[in-house]
Amino acid sequence: MKVLIDSNVVLDILLNNIDFYNNSMAVFVHAEQNRITGYISASAITDIYYIARKKLGKALARDAVKKMLYVFQPATVTGDEIFKALDLDWGDFEDSVQFVVGSNLFVDYIITRNTNDFSSGNIPAVTPKEFINIITT
Repeated sequence: MKVLIDSNVVLDILLNNIDFYNNSMAVFVHAEQNRITGYISASAITDIYYIARKKLGKALARDAVKKMLYVFQPATVTGDEIFKALDLDWGDFEDSVQFVVGSNLFVDYIITRNTNDFSSGNIPAVTPKEFINIITT
């Protein structure tokens, strides 16, 4: 099973977001144990690093992002994806880029805490908790 991981899920792990950490980490563990293949769009990686650096400092943020990338594979974002995302004309451009990247990878799910942001797409968007329920039942 292939999934695209939204930046908020990765940040829950990196920043130890107590309200969401356990479910997000469970997704990470499934990917780490090769039960799923997880992707993070290249465009989201820069956002993740930027936010993590503000909270953790440069060295810790760099190391944390590297660790994530050993488990979640970076997904290329090309000009073609950018143009397709612009043509979608969604309210949130970042989410439209994520959706197009996920479409090109033929992912089964987009894992995010903002499922409504992907409601216009045809890839099921689920929270980490919902995803864990799906794959463990």
